[in-house]
This record gives sequence, C-alpha cells and structure tokens, in this order.
Amino acid sequence: MKDKNSSAFFAHKKRKERLLDATEVRLLILSILDTRPAHGYEIIKAIEELSRGEYAPSPSLIYPNLTLLEEMGYVTAKTEENHKKNHWLSPEGKDFLNQQQAQLQSVIARMQSLAVLANNRSLPEVQRAIHNMRTALNTRLADEHISQQALHTIIDVLDEAAKKIERS
Repeated sequence: MKDKNSSAFFAHKKRKERLLDATEVRLLILSILDTRPAHGYEIIKAIEELSRGEYAPSPSLIYPNLTLLEEMGYVTAKTEENHKKNHWLSPEGKDFLNQQQAQLQSVIARMQSLAVLANNRSLPEVQRAIHNMRTALNTRLADEHISQQALHTIIDVLDEAAKKIERS
C-alpha cells in the first residue's frame, strides 16, 4: 500500500491526478471479469463501488485497456444486440491474474482505504469541522489588507494542525 502521505492515497475522483496506473487498472478489470462478464460501464461502476464512490475511472482509461487486454488474449468480447460489448476473462487472463495476486491485493487495499476515507469524511462532526475551517480560511484570506505576519500565522496554524492530525 502507498504511503498515507502521498497525494495518490487521498486522490479524489474530482482531482486531475490518476489514482491508478494502467497496469493497476488492467488488474482491476481482470479481477472484476473473474467474478462475472461485464460491459465497460459496469466495470467503471464496479471500481467506483470498491472505493465507495471516491474514485471512478474515466471511460478513456477503461475502454483502451479493455481493447489491449483483448489483444493480449486475456479478455474475450462479444458485441450484443444492444451494441454493447460484453467482456469475459479468458483462461490466459485467469492465469495472468493468478500470477499477479500480490499486486492486485495492494491495489484493492488502496481502493478500500478510499472507502474508509469516504466513511470517516461523511461523519457529521468531520463535515462540520472541515466546513468551519474552510469558512474561517476563506473569510480571513479574502481580506485584501491581511498582513504578511497574519499570513505566516495562518500557515503555521495549518501546519501545526496537520502535524497533530497525522500523529493522532
């Protein structure tokens, strides 16, 4: 699992950075297809559910990787009457997935940590505290006459709060 201080650990679906690299996405896709055949949209939703809504891969990440997995022989696909492509894990894909269990478990653990983050962040007391901090910061930082000393004090208070949270 990645260090808790890394930005990828706390990546939120609205952020620009990627939580997963292409290899990790492919492992998740294979893992999902190991449980059932699925369309691309269903794979996106399954990954989103794993993180409890904190991360949803974009179609531009999922569909090219599905095509690559198909070209590699790890996935088979069939276009159905509704023009959706249904994907299955091939025996070669199953073998590859079995060989990659340690990395897959690491990726799944990272996704599940996002679910824990979502649970804890949704507590009313946490939401209130975050809202209060954001409001106080915005109000104070919106003052066009704020002194350099006040800015340094705010920075110091934020750094100290971050340290206390990390060590709690």
